[in-house]
Amino acid sequence: MIDIKSKKPLIIAGPCSAETVEQTLETAKLLAATGKVDIFRAGVWKPRTKPGMFEGVGIPALPWLVEVKKSTGLPVAIEVANAKHVESALAFGIDMFWIGARTTSNPFSVQEIAEALKGSDVPVLVKNPMNADVELWNGAVERLAKCGVKQLGLIHRGFSGYGSSQYRNTPMWHLALEIKKRLPELPIFCDPSHICGNREHLLEVSQQAADLNFNGVMVESHITPQTAWSDAKQQVTPHDLAELLDSIIWRAEGSDSVAYQTSLDELRGVIDRLDDEILRLLSKRMEAAEGIGRIKRENNVMILQSSRWNQVVERVLSRSSELGLSEDFLNILLEAIHIESINKQNHIMKHLP
Repeated sequence: MIDIKSKKPLIIAGPCSAETVEQTLETAKLLAATGKVDIFRAGVWKPRTKPGMFEGVGIPALPWLVEVKKSTGLPVAIEVANAKHVESALAFGIDMFWIGARTTSNPFSVQEIAEALKGSDVPVLVKNPMNADVELWNGAVERLAKCGVKQLGLIHRGFSGYGSSQYRNTPMWHLALEIKKRLPELPIFCDPSHICGNREHLLEVSQQAADLNFNGVMVESHITPQTAWSDAKQQVTPHDLAELLDSIIWRAEGSDSVAYQTSLDELRGVIDRLDDEILRLLSKRMEAAEGIGRIKRENNVMILQSSRWNQVVERVLSRSSELGLSEDFLNILLEAIHIESINKQNHIMKHLP
């Protein structure tokens, strides 16, 4: 049985889809030959966004994965989306399952899978839901745990967003860190393939995951990515995958060096003092917002002044480069400050005599 906590980093790799027996076996053999892959993954059932897209070979592909185990010694993992998938995969001795983003988004589907897994000891990894909902992600894990699934893990594959971006799915690393905080006992893996949607940014995203103390990565690899039946743009050859894995720096979680600890404690002390100062300044800012709220109430003026707020945002963002702060960070910070300021003024409107 696979122990998903036994190795760090744990590397999971394989094609988006098991297309043919030849493609599946050849990819697996080349990945095994790198000596860098711990678990072979392949999509057998593919929940797709639109009808008419390739949705997987299905049950006929399961014997191919049995052959992969025999010929390479690699454990095999697939995605399951309902009880029938679970039952079929268990019958063929599949070693590990993951639940995809679309399935995680549906509590009924997760519960069905959880019920089907009762009595089995197969590890299950849960991808984040499509939308940015940590509660839904957490809830899926709880459903599986309540049905007796002992080995559980998480996969961060990014979140669906609207508009153009360098990513297919926005990483929103803060949400991955939030689920880590809530479920610290569970290993978490990064799926850079689905975050990126392309090959160009795989290393960047994988390194970010390594630096955030993820337990490993799940990367899509195909013998001929350009001819893949699904997600061709984000898959890499086994050779390129090996180079990618060699390029990721997996750093230690800490150091026993006295000089390291002394320097760290000193800078953390600086951060603590700066945090205290930031909090004092924020408190002063809210006092000013409350004063504005009183003036607005006395003059019967509405709270939200969009033109003024747009000026504030524009002024702050214009200094992002000068201050070495990203616009994404500043937008999030300003939004939080704005919401709290509105809450303060709303309280004034309701309660001031």
